[in-house]
Amino acid sequence: MTLTPERAPKTAGVRRLTRTLYASAFCDEFVLLYPVYALLFSDTGLSVWQMSSLFALWSLTGVLLEVPSGAWADAVSRRLLLVLAPLLTASGFALWVLVPSYGAFALGFVLWGAGGALGSGALEALVYDELDRAGAADRYARIMGRARAIGIAATMAAMGLAGPVFAWGGYDAVGAASVLVCLAGAAVATRFPEHRTPSAGGERWTASLRAGLAEARGDRSVRGALLLVPAVTAVWGALDEYTPLLAEDTGVAQETVPWLLLVIWAGATAGSLLAGPAERLTTTGFAVLIAGSALALAVGAAAGTPVALLLVALAFGGFQLATVLADARLQRRIDDTGRATLTSVAGLGTELGTLATYGAYAATASATGHGTAFAWATVPYLLTALLLAGAARTTAAAARARP
Repeated sequence: MTLTPERAPKTAGVRRLTRTLYASAFCDEFVLLYPVYALLFSDTGLSVWQMSSLFALWSLTGVLLEVPSGAWADAVSRRLLLVLAPLLTASGFALWVLVPSYGAFALGFVLWGAGGALGSGALEALVYDELDRAGAADRYARIMGRARAIGIAATMAAMGLAGPVFAWGGYDAVGAASVLVCLAGAAVATRFPEHRTPSAGGERWTASLRAGLAEARGDRSVRGALLLVPAVTAVWGALDEYTPLLAEDTGVAQETVPWLLLVIWAGATAGSLLAGPAERLTTTGFAVLIAGSALALAVGAAAGTPVALLLVALAFGGFQLATVLADARLQRRIDDTGRATLTSVAGLGTELGTLATYGAYAATASATGHGTAFAWATVPYLLTALLLAGAARTTAAAARARP
């Protein structure tokens, strides 16, 4: 089929955007340190409380920088922030392997948290606006789902390689590979198309922040979408950091842990790939998805066997799918002028929820073990599912009551 002259540039723009997005997603997650850095902390002599304090510091950095960085992304080039983000992360990883100590780990998490804050909001806003400009906004959930699936596949590939590379060169080898892939991610980010023209003005980012918050205050549907993102994302995003310890608690050797993590993230990959078809889920269906995933996680984690981690994989797939769908619902409801700002506001909620999860997890795991801590972490999801089901019933009753 021959494309019309008006259609061809838009199609070419979408192709360039998706290719760059997929390559960037791969570089962001192909980090060999991911499956072993909790072990690095443990081997350095850190306790569970110290590790949780590092995760909390990481989250706190995101809390402080999330919304200002989102407002900044609405005021300046979003592509620029996507280039800077992996450079900060690379610096943090280098510190971890060069001078392994609590202080170096803490500074590394601050740098990683700052890099994450720069990219959070900016990426989603850039992708949605570019798709909308090309008349393809309806493809956002499918494209972002594929990008997340590629990122998870990259994580799985890193997990598969982490064992052999670690056996060959130890933490220095996996650290060097992680730094190099972050530098590659910065180079890839320079290829993102960006047709939006940032507005000039020294206080422009504060104006973007005020406009975005005003939109959230004035639109109930926007507020609901904002709250749904952290409700879905925060807890399982925090639990991700403890999955190596959960796998190790099943009694396997350390070198087997990355392979068990592959199983878990295979489930998450499948969840991402289902984002397109699942976009038609009703609110009731969304509640069932969350509740079913929570129950699978509770049973799989509490069992304490390698085979039971299949249920954890199923749960992570459901949570990953819910995360993509919640983000897509938010993007459809907000205006493009404050898109990065409000996406970062949702990210702030996620960071606060994650921070609370770290503290609760440390207290529970120290007293009862990792499996029980994972099981208790499903309670917020069950409550969220009940609230969504109640909201669906209220909406349906109101619709029936209309003449």
